[in-house]
Amino acid sequence: MSASLVIKVTVGADDPERCNQAFTVAATAVVSGVPVSLWLTGEAAWFAVPGRAEEFTLPHAAPLADLLAAVLAAGTVTVCTQCAARRDLTEADLVEGARIAGAAAFVEEVVAEGAKPLVY
Repeated sequence: MSASLVIKVTVGADDPERCNQAFTVAATAVVSGVPVSLWLTGEAAWFAVPGRAEEFTLPHAAPLADLLAAVLAAGTVTVCTQCAARRDLTEADLVEGARIAGAAAFVEEVVAEGAKPLVY
């Protein structure tokens, strides 16, 4: 089995450089052919809501909306169940292709053979 990346983003606009780095690594891996699962937790959960990624800006960084689109096109994007609930988000509130899942799904992904978890 080939290696895959499970990337968990724990910050949003409150820590823009770390947030953007996670999305950049995820998108770079996807376009390189690496299977990617991007988990949005905490304030990063908001970026799964339509229009929110477009509002994020960071000088000298690729637009977050473009990075998210790349991951959605060839990988998976998941919002943490508890994080979604704390923000009153349901799957109907999310961009097309994003899902909501909990800790059991995250654990299953990170312990899968060949998985490489990264946390930002």
